Amino acid sequence: MDKFNLEQTSDGDLLRVNKSGPDLLRYPLYNKGTAFTHKERRELGIEGLLPAEHNDIDQQARRIFRSIFYNRDDVGRNIGLAMLQDRNEVLFYKLLSEHLEETMPIVYTPTVGEASRYYSRVFRRGRGLFITPDYKGRIEEVLRKAAPFADVQLMVVTDNEAILGIGDQGAGGMAISVGKLALYCVGAGIHPARTLPISLDVGTNNQGLLDDPLYLGYRQPRRSGDAYYELVDEFVAAAKSVFPDVVIQWEDFRKDNALHILERYRNIIPSFNDDIQGTGAVASACIHGACKINNASFGDSRIVIYGAGAAGLGIARQLRRQLANDGHGAEQQTAAVLVMDSRGIVSDDRENLDNYKREFAWPAALVSKLGLNETSRKSLVDVITAYKATALIGASGQGGSFDEAVVKAMANNIDQPTILPMSNPTSISEATPEDVLKWSNGKALIATGSPFEPVILKTGKQIIGQANNVFVFPGIGLGTIISGAREITSNMINASATSLAASLDSSDVSERRLVPEVSRLWDVCGKVAEAVAMQAVNDGVASEELDQPEIQRRIEASRWKPEYPSIESTVDAAD
Repeated sequence: MDKFNLEQTSDGDLLRVNKSGPDLLRYPLYNKGTAFTHKERRELGIEGLLPAEHNDIDQQARRIFRSIFYNRDDVGRNIGLAMLQDRNEVLFYKLLSEHLEETMPIVYTPTVGEASRYYSRVFRRGRGLFITPDYKGRIEEVLRKAAPFADVQLMVVTDNEAILGIGDQGAGGMAISVGKLALYCVGAGIHPARTLPISLDVGTNNQGLLDDPLYLGYRQPRRSGDAYYELVDEFVAAAKSVFPDVVIQWEDFRKDNALHILERYRNIIPSFNDDIQGTGAVASACIHGACKINNASFGDSRIVIYGAGAAGLGIARQLRRQLANDGHGAEQQTAAVLVMDSRGIVSDDRENLDNYKREFAWPAALVSKLGLNETSRKSLVDVITAYKATALIGASGQGGSFDEAVVKAMANNIDQPTILPMSNPTSISEATPEDVLKWSNGKALIATGSPFEPVILKTGKQIIGQANNVFVFPGIGLGTIISGAREITSNMINASATSLAASLDSSDVSERRLVPEVSRLWDVCGKVAEAVAMQAVNDGVASEELDQPEIQRRIEASRWKPEYPSIESTVDAAD
């Protein structure tokens, strides 16, 4: 593996590369296309390989944006952006950073879900590393030989089994890891050379993929049990050996594996699960935002979480942790957060209750105080009414489950109810903002997991905030890297939620937004990173004692923006 030799000089960034001639143009992180100066073209041996005109990156970005977005199909746009990333990465990130509101739904949710479905059918070039059972016993060797650069700081790792709301997508899950890391680069300013997407391709139980002659993944039934965990164990050990300072984000694992992996490795390698912890942080920040708008106390909230999978667990954990930090005791923490699944209220007297659900199950005595019978405790409307819920969070993956009766029940409890249909992609959102606002007479406070267009009301246009993990996971990663934290503590996750909530300004509150606009992602991620790094110091897990000014300085110095460096080759262009 080579190091990425980027130096800061008085004349700007200088990149020394070990390629020249046509090979240089084929390497996406070195290629500048028509932005190579005539001097560089001569010195690098690429004269005659490009049109004569020299363009700067701004001219290139304008051209390629028009070209890609001429395609009206979002999957087609995703393919166009992937092709750009495969030939010119700096320009790809420039385009994303300047057109974030248009491009984020294409490289990330909701379109990335469809991209993972079609992964094998549109495959053009490998990106990231695929770890399969065939590499067992030599995963470290594979990492050392195949990783493009030696100083990787961040990995997004998936086993492809629970991709968004569409399930097992086999090797197609790589699209998720690639998309998430793109947002780390654009939001947190982590250089793409320091990132590495990973697919733990342990097979698939998606029979459609196994039967598809075009499928490119490991064409075997999905590994499970000891064989599965032995492979993950070896991967974690190899990642830590090859990249000692790496941070791992676990992504889109089935809930039982997700919970087990989170606990199994969190003290071994700095890591977190975005589906559990990131989702919880964003939901908590949204409840904070709603309390600001309603001029209410977080501790007075009565919150129903509809959905008891990994996301529901993460949300319940984070809300209770916030209540604990605010000084509320165990009884109030329990009473403030009620979780429902497909069988109704999650209570400790239910038969065959999953072990992980016992953590947030209500005591039977508390359920009985609601006065519900066995039938009504399974009804979302009846539970909302009896509990007098002030906030409703969707983590169910059940599209349309927040119907008119549900929304009206919420509106009967509080003048401005908080309703968060967080499931994504769009097809499985519990409700559309337009319907929620119509059924609540325009009063509901809304944030959604997927992007939605503003809703036109009689009182004006209501912008719909995106309760999207992108506001926290880039900052969690950057803050962990900056602090050199040896683990990612629960307090660090809580710091990300608190920082996101604090990022709402007066205009957000006046416009009834629960999260900032996506256009503010860079600033929000910087603040989240600062809070996470400071919490790592306070928790005693940082590599050294750092004060806030030093953390701010390091964050500022480390963040990368997509601009072309000058390039010098370490090989003779004549060769």
